[in-house]
Amino acid sequence: MTTSHHPQDSRHHLPAGKAGTGPYAVDITPERAGWGHASLRVLELPPGGTHTFAAGDSEWIVLPLSGGCTVVTQDESGADTFDLYGRESVFSGVTDFAYAPRDAQLTLASGAGGRFALTGARCTRRLPARYGPARDVPVELRGTGTCSRQVNNFAAADSFTCDKLIAVEVLTPGGNWSSYPPHKHDEHRPGEESALEEIYYFEIAAHDTTPGLGYQRVSPSGRGGNTDLLAEVRSGDTVLVPDGWHGPSIAAPGHDMYYLNVMAGPAAEREWLIRDHPDHAWIRGTWPDRPVDPRLPLYTAPSQ
Repeated sequence: MTTSHHPQDSRHHLPAGKAGTGPYAVDITPERAGWGHASLRVLELPPGGTHTFAAGDSEWIVLPLSGGCTVVTQDESGADTFDLYGRESVFSGVTDFAYAPRDAQLTLASGAGGRFALTGARCTRRLPARYGPARDVPVELRGTGTCSRQVNNFAAADSFTCDKLIAVEVLTPGGNWSSYPPHKHDEHRPGEESALEEIYYFEIAAHDTTPGLGYQRVSPSGRGGNTDLLAEVRSGDTVLVPDGWHGPSIAAPGHDMYYLNVMAGPAAEREWLIRDHPDHAWIRGTWPDRPVDPRLPLYTAPSQ
């Protein structure tokens, strides 16, 4: 981890308003990111709004960030319709979601309007369209003390079947550090480390009328990649992690931090295996001696 000055503007940090194209507030494709697999779009629909797009060679999960919608997936075998209840905001509760396979057409429609994340990954297998109930999302508390955070494992490698896509939500109480100790997954080491591209999409809770902020660090891993970033992040910002040690993600005091992680890679086996930074891995040994932050969980999955 270096201590040199890092420019705020970087090809790996896309501030809110600078990552969108067309109907999307965020539109990260593999071509734009300069890699091979992971995608993220954020779609804002007005009341009564609709949007249709082709899945192409990627599988997709429609994840409500705020509001609800109906998702219709259609291909040569027919159509499937999923009504997503959604949620008020990412800080208010776990949401349901819909999975759409590659080579399908997706249509989203929202009577009341809302904001929806479209998490994607290039893939080879065509899996069936499915509904993911909010009650089935595993909610995990990770770390203790000031490293405490909540992880909503809606599409973690071991919780929901996809071909390549891995996606989770992380909620960090104000003042805490998450994505810590710094870790990496940029090379294939069977049984030890996965090669996964990663996208972070941030939303930061305001305090009254004061917008929130946080910080995200990515540092070179020495394996040939040179990603080196210290970014001040705000709601709507996106950070791309093609390689390197990533973390910490720091939430400013008084401002809870949310980020959506989207990961995908080339390996045949879909798994999330990480290596901790050797200078900082010791912090895990202190966790059993400290309580989990009493502010967590911010919410739990509904029981019905």
